[in-house]
Amino acid sequence: MRGLPLAAWAYVCTVVALGTSCIALSSFHHIHWTTLAVLAVLSVICESVPALLSSASARVSLSYSAGLASVVLLGPVGAALVGASAVVTGRRDVALVKRVFNGAQFALSGYLAGVVYRAAGGTVGKPSDGSFPGIIPPYVAALATYVAVNLGLMAIILVLIKQAPMWGFRWGPVGQLAIGQLAYGMFGLLIAAPWGVVGPFSAVLVLLPMFIARWALEQTQAQQEAQAATIAALCQAVETKDYYTRGHSERVSRGASMIAKEIGMRPDRVGAVRYAGMLHDVGKLGVPTKVLQKSGALSEEEFAAIQLHPMRGLEIVRDIGFLDEALAGIMHHHERMDGTGYPMGLAGSEIPEFARVISVADAFDSMTSTRSYRPAMSLEAGMTELRRCAGTHFDPALVEAFVTAVERDGWNRPDPVAPPEGEETAQQDHDDPSVPLRVAGEGVRS
Repeated sequence: MRGLPLAAWAYVCTVVALGTSCIALSSFHHIHWTTLAVLAVLSVICESVPALLSSASARVSLSYSAGLASVVLLGPVGAALVGASAVVTGRRDVALVKRVFNGAQFALSGYLAGVVYRAAGGTVGKPSDGSFPGIIPPYVAALATYVAVNLGLMAIILVLIKQAPMWGFRWGPVGQLAIGQLAYGMFGLLIAAPWGVVGPFSAVLVLLPMFIARWALEQTQAQQEAQAATIAALCQAVETKDYYTRGHSERVSRGASMIAKEIGMRPDRVGAVRYAGMLHDVGKLGVPTKVLQKSGALSEEEFAAIQLHPMRGLEIVRDIGFLDEALAGIMHHHERMDGTGYPMGLAGSEIPEFARVISVADAFDSMTSTRSYRPAMSLEAGMTELRRCAGTHFDPALVEAFVTAVERDGWNRPDPVAPPEGEETAQQDHDDPSVPLRVAGEGVRS
């Protein structure tokens, strides 16, 4: 408790007081205590093994199923009592203050869901054959209430302890958490529906599919972590060859994601363009290190080696199934709107959208980073250069989207890189194919 800010401490006490009041001021006359005990035990078991979502910090409690079943079988006060059982969890990593808060907020969620269930026409008790399908709308209303109250109470405490901004919540993880809660909450109806026939054994029947669903979520999370590790290893291999470009892939990935979100891409495509940004230079594994780190002008042979890296990148990663549309971004991120780019000289809308997105982020980070052949430009100068070359090198709409996103969210410039001993930074007339002519002869080698 001592580690909480005063406002958070006051809020926790308020939630606990409200949860306690919901229980203390209610009548227990119609409570079936055996049913309550079974659902409370089920809730504790489920609360002890939450499902990890794809967001590393987001976990969804499986106890939603028991809480929503108690809304149907026991009513508001019974649901509050089952929710309060979250205080007794088998998770050792949960501090006492968090256990108490969780119990109180689940009690409030269950109580209010029970009130809504009754108000929507739901009948408390064991469902009969004649209960369906009439029970479904009240149950869905109760489920939505349970999830909304739970998320709202959690959001406030996260703001008070400064783990989330007051405004600008990341709706991707929030939506993912809400979907998980709604999904596990629907198991509650599967528990309640056969209770009149098989009694408490219905809870056992639902445990198996529920834990299979949890296992599936864990496998998805493990797969995503493996994919991220694979991409990180490839990026590290590329950046090991050229100390000047360390962090470049990560920044391009972030910049591409900023553009994608700004123009309203679907979340799955935003994830794909992020992968493309991370791997856009993977083909440089096939370019000699002395060419990548060369501080003087490139020969025709060296320039040709640089131009081959998009195709080599495609060859390296084309069999990685989850990349999908990202492959087009890797292959064509050096194409130009006027058709003077490489490797295929595509122009305008012929260039895949992912490639046009990456081209803008790639060029901006290249211009605003120190390289072996020239010093970094300022952010303002980089944006000016992007706009100057919009329509010839870059898609004008994507340039404006990027500038808008950077002005709003900021941009993390890399720390200055000192050249190895004995090496001097080259002048800005070094030939490079990826960024505007005015910057450095044929551009910046990104």
